[in-house]
Order: sequence, then structure tokens, then C-alpha cells
Amino acid sequence: MQAETKITMNAPITLITGTRKGIGQYLVEHYLRAGHQVIGCSRTQPEWHLDNYVHYNVDVADETAVRHMFSDIRRRFKHIDHLINNAGIAAMNHAMLTPISTLKNVLDTNVIGTFLFCREGAKLMQTRRTGRIVNFSTVAVPLSLEGESAYVASKAAVESLTKVLGREFAALGITVNAVGPVPIETDLIRGVPADKIDNLVARQAIHRLGTPQDVANVVDFFLSPASSFITGQILYLGGVS
Repeated sequence: MQAETKITMNAPITLITGTRKGIGQYLVEHYLRAGHQVIGCSRTQPEWHLDNYVHYNVDVADETAVRHMFSDIRRRFKHIDHLINNAGIAAMNHAMLTPISTLKNVLDTNVIGTFLFCREGAKLMQTRRTGRIVNFSTVAVPLSLEGESAYVASKAAVESLTKVLGREFAALGITVNAVGPVPIETDLIRGVPADKIDNLVARQAIHRLGTPQDVANVVDFFLSPASSFITGQILYLGGVS
């Protein structure tokens, strides 16, 4: 576990998982620009360094490591205001070609990792009786996207978890919502054949790839103090429903 040492006082404290690259890195930069103290984690150290950012090398599915991380966050920051569960992995295989080891890896990161961070994050938020949790789903769930059974199953579980935790955490002043992105130019889709991506985009109401800015816009909405009456909701991008 490694962490940068610079800390911004009296700023919103936002914890983001899966920050080494892609959407996670974008969200780190986005919320730093907004004046937040940002905490992030990934399995390995990122190749970049930013002021007011604290990083932990943690596997989100490792309960012991996650609990140690949150203990350190509690010691240093006392609480967190926002949790964005961005970390995730995908498996693009027909079900008949998907080994159980792949399914377990996807479920570990996407479901167990999200659950652990929601549970531990809520413990830090409840001290102030307020907090925002944003989980990550995908439009592959409502589209029942073929060739992604393990990934879709894991994200469907995240959606159910989001709805249940929205109810369980409501009395603590904590909202729990989820964003469902369309394909975005990240490492997650670079190995997917172009024709498959084109076919998926064609099934959207708005026929284009998503951008990290599109995701950040939804996350901003869920994190807003004005969104205190919104919980247990899934918001898909691209006009998918």
C-alpha cells in the first residue's frame, strides 16, 4: 500500500477506485479541478503524479487490504464525502467459451469489490450522516448483450446491490446510485472487434461512442447536494433504457 502525502484540508473528500488509467484517471483529474481532495486506488501504481491526490495500491476484492486502506483513510481524513466505484473488468466471450476462472475474476472485481467499498465507505460517511456513492453498471445489462454473459451478470448484480443499498443507507443520509456507460474509448473495449462496437452503437438512441465527460456529467449530478432525494437509481447513457 502506497500513498502520496499531500492533503487538502476543508475540501470535499472523494474516493475513486480503478484510477490508474481510463475513466478512473479522468475522474481524478475532473474532481481535482473541482477542488476536491481525491483518494484513489488500483492494483498497481499509476505512472502519473498529481497534487492533492492520495493513491493506494489495493486489489478492490481483497477484503483485508481494503479494510486496511479504509483504516488509514479514517486515520488521515476522518471521513469521506463521495465514493465512486469505477474499478471493473470485462470478459468478451461466448458463455460456452468462458472458463470459471474468468467468471470468478469478473465477479471478484465488479461485485465483491463494489460491495466491499460500499460497506466500508458507508462506515466513514455515517459519522456525518451524509454521503454519495456512485457505482458503475453498463448499457450491456438492459441490452442483454450477447457474448458478455459474465460481464453482464456481474453488472446486473451491481445494479441490484445499488437498489438495495439505496434503501439500507437512506437512514444514514447516504445515497447510492449507478451510471451505465455506453462504449468509451478505453482499454476495456480496445480488444473488441470494430463491427461489434458499431452494432452496439447502432442500438443506442444516440449513435456515437461515449466520452469520459459524459460519465463525469452523470456522476456530478449524483454527487450534487441537490440530489439528496435521489437514490437507488440507474442512469444509462446513449438513450438506452
